[in-house]
Amino acid sequence: MKTRWQTAGLLLALAFIFSGHTWRLDKTYKPSTALTAKDILGNPKYLAISYGGYRQTSRELQPTVEQLKEDMKILAAMDIRILRTYNTKLAEASNLLKAIHAIKQEDPTFEMYVMLGAWIDCRNAFTNHPNHQLEEEEANAAEIQRAVDMARQYPDIVKIIAVGNEAMVHWAGSYYVQPWVILKYVNQLQGLKKAGKLSKDLWITSSDNFASWGGGGAEYHLDDLTKLLEAVDYVSMHTYPMHDTHYNPAFWGNFEGEESLSDTAKIAAAMTRAKDYAISQYQSVAKYMNGLGIKKPIHIGETGWASACNGHYGASGSKATDEYKEGLYYQMMREWTNREKIACFYFEAFDEIWKDAANPGGSENHFGLFTIDGKAKYAIWDLVDKGVFKGLTRDGNPVVKTHEGNKASLLQQVPLPPVRQGKAAGH
Repeated sequence: MKTRWQTAGLLLALAFIFSGHTWRLDKTYKPSTALTAKDILGNPKYLAISYGGYRQTSRELQPTVEQLKEDMKILAAMDIRILRTYNTKLAEASNLLKAIHAIKQEDPTFEMYVMLGAWIDCRNAFTNHPNHQLEEEEANAAEIQRAVDMARQYPDIVKIIAVGNEAMVHWAGSYYVQPWVILKYVNQLQGLKKAGKLSKDLWITSSDNFASWGGGGAEYHLDDLTKLLEAVDYVSMHTYPMHDTHYNPAFWGNFEGEESLSDTAKIAAAMTRAKDYAISQYQSVAKYMNGLGIKKPIHIGETGWASACNGHYGASGSKATDEYKEGLYYQMMREWTNREKIACFYFEAFDEIWKDAANPGGSENHFGLFTIDGKAKYAIWDLVDKGVFKGLTRDGNPVVKTHEGNKASLLQQVPLPPVRQGKAAGH
């Protein structure tokens, strides 16, 4: 028989549990798992970003938990609350969850959530003979199982699982799969939710190019895509106007009527059209889904703008890439998506130099809002001015502005968009 003190203690404990919290035997506070993907995606208070913590020219050198904790504190300081990762096989994913968990143990008010990516490949991916009609079943199943295990272990952190990254778009010629492969694993995860083996509030998606979600040509408009759209909890679509400044430049440049504008106004006009181009790709997916009678949230799983390029997008090409244009694009996309309540996993947080290790000047190495050594690029100079990074470092380096904060010096290195004949497409 319980004493009244035991009964009171039990009632107190139950009240605490049902308020959304638990209390461990070691007296450490475990934050509520109540917030869901539905609550945070598209909420301007929960900004999203694509994240990779790699510092070296090879992913064989995994970032440590301590390095990842450094990055988490930097990103949290700029109101980033949701991260997107890309695979489960490499230690970075599990280490990232360990890092976030450790910070939460130190500071119960710390918030960081994760969209956990599971990489999906076709049969014989990244060989001379990829088979796009079949999948690399053993490796793909293992990716999904690791994602499931992590979501179970860290339900307060992992709020989304994404099956594949640009895994259906046909220009991913080294590895793309047919929609039925993605559908297979999405259905598997949804089944685990129904069976109570994953949280019912965990959202499942795939993160892919806008064309793969029906916004492109008829070659993507397959029955399996319709089934996939019906199966996911939301659509995570990618849009990259920067790449199309070379491949589809109808919107890019300075056109008739802009000759008398100042240099900065010419750049702003071109970047506004780039933002509108991204919006048009978002709308193309929405239009396709509406035509099918499917109503699901659409969020942006990736969009970004490189700050440097020695190839197609640089000064000898479309003249698109530099820190100033990157900054304008970042600001414009944040303003639009925040206003429309669209999550935007901006690509990306920090430069990652493994992506094009043989070509340091390649654009893939320069999409970060921060340089590899933690300098803040022009896009977020204002946050340095506000002092949000005070006392924070990356690998021992304090967060300071690139170009020593000299905007005039920065602008001297910004090429004007090319002069085009006639009017911009759509205008």
